[in-house]
Amino acid sequence: MARGDWRRLDESDVRVRPGKGSRPRSKRRPEHADAVTAMVIGKDRGRWTCAVDADPDRVVTAMRAREMGRVSVVVGDMVALVGDVSGRPDTLARIVRVDDRSSVLRRTADDTDPFERVVVANAAQLLIVTSLADPPPRPGFIDRCLVACYAGGLEPVLCLTKSDLASPEALLAGYAGLDVPAVVSRHDEEPEGLRERLDGRVTALVGHSGVGKSTLVNRLVPAAELATGDVSAVGKGRHTSVAAVALPLPLPGGGWVVDTPGVRSFGLAHVTADDIVDAFEEFAEAAEECPPNCGHLGAPEDPDCALDEVVSAGKASAERLTSLRRLLVSRGGGGEKTGNGEIRAEP
Repeated sequence: MARGDWRRLDESDVRVRPGKGSRPRSKRRPEHADAVTAMVIGKDRGRWTCAVDADPDRVVTAMRAREMGRVSVVVGDMVALVGDVSGRPDTLARIVRVDDRSSVLRRTADDTDPFERVVVANAAQLLIVTSLADPPPRPGFIDRCLVACYAGGLEPVLCLTKSDLASPEALLAGYAGLDVPAVVSRHDEEPEGLRERLDGRVTALVGHSGVGKSTLVNRLVPAAELATGDVSAVGKGRHTSVAAVALPLPLPGGGWVVDTPGVRSFGLAHVTADDIVDAFEEFAEAAEECPPNCGHLGAPEDPDCALDEVVSAGKASAERLTSLRRLLVSRGGGGEKTGNGEIRAEP
C-alpha cells in the first residue's frame, strides 16, 4: 500500500507474522510422571543443590523450571526433579514441583516488615542455640524463636552452650512453664545427648553469631568444615554462616541438621496472637470464646480474655498462662528494644 493511501484493509491484506502472541496457549501443565523426589539441601545464585531421595550420596544441581514461575524453593523442601539427575559434573536437572510443607520456619526483617521469608521447610524441630556466657543469653530472642516454632509447626529445643562458663539453672527455670526440652553442652565434652535428639530427624539450628552454633555443627558433622568465628570484644559475634545449608548426620538413624545464618533479630510480623495460642492445647478452645481482636493478654489490656477461666477451672497452671502471655508480649514487640532492632521480652 502506497504512502498516503488510507483505504480500509480487508482480511486478505493482513499478514500475521508468527510470534509469541500467535502461539496457542494451554493451561495444562505436564504431569512429569518420570520425576524423582529430592530434598533441597542448598541454594546459590539461582541453583539448588538437591539430594535424590534424601540420600546424601546422590546430589544433583537443579534449576527451577520455567513453568514454576516464582514459586519459592528453600532448603528442606521436597521437590520433583526431571532431566539429568545423574549428578555428573556440568549437568543440570529441573525442579518441576514443590511438595506441601509439613512445617515452615519464617522470619521477617523486623516487626514492621510485611515481607516474610521462609528460612527452612519441613524441619521437625528447631534447635535454639544460645550461650550461657560470652555472649550472655538473650531471653527475648529465645522467646521470639519459640513463637516462630509454635506458629510454624516445629518442636522447639533449647541448646545451651558454654556451660563450663556459667550454670544453666536460672535460664532453664525461666522456661519451666513451657515444657521446652533442653540440652546443655560445653566445649570439652562431646554432645552425646544432643546427638540422640537429632538422630533420624531434620533439625534446623538458629542462634546469634558467637554462641558456638558453627562449632557445634562441626562436632556433629565433622565433614562440614564450617568456619568458626571469635566473639568480638563488645560481646556480639561475627557472622560465620551466610546461607542455610542442610548437612547429613553420621548417626545410626541418619537425619539432617540445617545450619542457618547467624541473626541479630527475629521479626514476627507474619504471626498473630491466635497462631501462638493454638499451639497451647489447653487454651486453644477457650480462646474461641474471647471477643474479636483479643490479644489474650488479660487485664488491663484484654479484660474479657477467656484464658483466665481455664486457670480458674484448674485445667491449666497459672505459670503456663504466664509463659504463654510472655510469648504474646514478645510477638507484639513488647519489652526492651535493643540498638540493633531486636526486641527483648520482659522477664
